[in-house]
Amino acid sequence: MLKLLSIEWLKLKSYRPFWVLLTLYFIVLGLVCAGVMLYFEYLASRGVEFDGLDPSMIPFYDFFDIWQNLTYLATFFKIFLGFIVVISIANEYSYKTIRQNIIDGLTRWEFLASKLLIILALTLVNALFVFLIGVILGWIYSPVQGADVMFENAGFLLAYFLDVGAFLVFALLVGMLIKRTGFAIVLLALYTLFIEPIGVLILTHFYGEYTFYQYFPIRAINNLIQIPYGKYIFQEVQDYVALKDIAVVLAYIGLFIFLNHRMLKTRDIG
Repeated sequence: MLKLLSIEWLKLKSYRPFWVLLTLYFIVLGLVCAGVMLYFEYLASRGVEFDGLDPSMIPFYDFFDIWQNLTYLATFFKIFLGFIVVISIANEYSYKTIRQNIIDGLTRWEFLASKLLIILALTLVNALFVFLIGVILGWIYSPVQGADVMFENAGFLLAYFLDVGAFLVFALLVGMLIKRTGFAIVLLALYTLFIEPIGVLILTHFYGEYTFYQYFPIRAINNLIQIPYGKYIFQEVQDYVALKDIAVVLAYIGLFIFLNHRMLKTRDIG
């Protein structure tokens, strides 16, 4: 495992675009997560209300709401991590480093495992980053303090870890399928933001909510953490992560890994 990680580290440590994109991602994610209350205060100063509720009074950062609120907000940015994964795998084909790795004795499964380990590391660092933001903002804004409330509802952090990890393995599959950076990024963005969501909306309109298309990959991943903000205007929202949703996403991760390995075994590595 350490050998595979060291191989990936040697590829990435001097690859400046990777570090620039990753740094920008964390800066933007941190600013957005930390800026919600400032935005609410701005809306309040303009006289905006949500069903009669002053936006500045919304307990967005209160323990225990903070974990569900922050992780849901952070899921919108996972596509940029997906782009980084796509660039990483597409470069393997463009610069023929994948071919050189195989010639040097790395098996195709070991090559895939090295990519999965990087995805795991990236996902873990990302989840820890959101956790630290949550702890800091909760400490600043939450009127209720203490470890007993701080980690209540923290299951959404684990769901976020799984959400991002599953999406990055999907991004790896797209990058391995297309091989060209630009086309792969466009396809990932189109499918994630337009093709599947619009398709699900159309199917929902005609056939209702509870049918097979609720288990399309992006929809299944997004089901882990659903929009929580309706609770502030007394709407019923998700209050726990369903085991069924976790099982579906784990099954998708297994499927994506299988398809990645299958492509590596059967396709020309260039």
